[in-house]
Amino acid sequence: MRQWLLLFSKEQKEMLRNYKWIWVPLVFIILGMTQPITSYYLPEILENLGGLPEGAVFEIPVPTASEVLVGTLGQFSQIGILILVLATMGIVASERISGSFVMILVKPVSYTAYLTAKWASIVAFAVSSFLLGYLFSAYYTYILMGEFVVRDMLLGAVVYSLWLIFIMTLVLFFSSIMKSIGAIAFLTLGTTMVLSVITSLLMKYMYWSPARLSTHSNAIITSGNGSEYFWVSLVVTVGFIVALLLLSIQLFKKKELVS
Repeated sequence: MRQWLLLFSKEQKEMLRNYKWIWVPLVFIILGMTQPITSYYLPEILENLGGLPEGAVFEIPVPTASEVLVGTLGQFSQIGILILVLATMGIVASERISGSFVMILVKPVSYTAYLTAKWASIVAFAVSSFLLGYLFSAYYTYILMGEFVVRDMLLGAVVYSLWLIFIMTLVLFFSSIMKSIGAIAFLTLGTTMVLSVITSLLMKYMYWSPARLSTHSNAIITSGNGSEYFWVSLVVTVGFIVALLLLSIQLFKKKELVS
C-alpha cells in the first residue's frame, strides 16, 4: 500500500509541477460562475447589444435555480470534458515515449499498482476540478436565482462524477496501449461523442449506456429522481469502468513484456 501511495503522490506532484492543478480547476470555476451570471443578466445583455428593432418586446423568463445548475453541467460536458482529456491524455503515453516508466517498473513495482495509481490520480483530478466549479456555480445560482434542493444538487453531482470517471478510464485505456498522444485524445473524445450521439438517437435501446448518466444527473437536479433505467445505467457504467481498468492492465503488461 505504501508503494501505491508513493506512485499516487508522484502523479499528483507531477500535475502540480505542470500547473494542471491550477489552470484546470480555474477553467471549471470560470465555467461554473459564467452560467448563472449570464443566465441572470441575459436580458440586459441583449438589450445593451441593441439587436432588437425599436418598439419590439422580447421577454426572456429568468430560469429556475435547478435549470441553471443543469445548464452548468451542459457547459462542463462541452468544454470541461475537452479540457480534462487534453490535460490527462499523456498520463501513460508520455512516460512510454520518454522511457521513464522503465525506471519505475524495473523496481519491484507491479503493473497493477503502476496503472491504478495513475487512474486514481486522474480521477481525483477530474472529479475535484468538476466539484470545485460546480460548487461555485451553486453558490452564484443561490445568490442570483434563489434556493434549490441541496440534496438533489449533490446527488446529481455524484452521478455526473461517475460519467467523468468513465471518461478518465477511457483516457487511461487508450494511453496504456498507444504512444501517440494526439490519437489518445482523438479516440477518447471520439468514443465519448459517438456514444453520446448513439445514446440520444437510440434511447429505447441504449437505456443502459454510460452516456445516459448526464441525463440522469439532470433529472435528479430538476425532479429529485433519475430517469427510467437509472440503476441499470449506473451498474453498467461501474462494470465498464472495472472492465476497462482490468483490460488496460492486461494489455499494457502484455505489450511491455513482448517489447
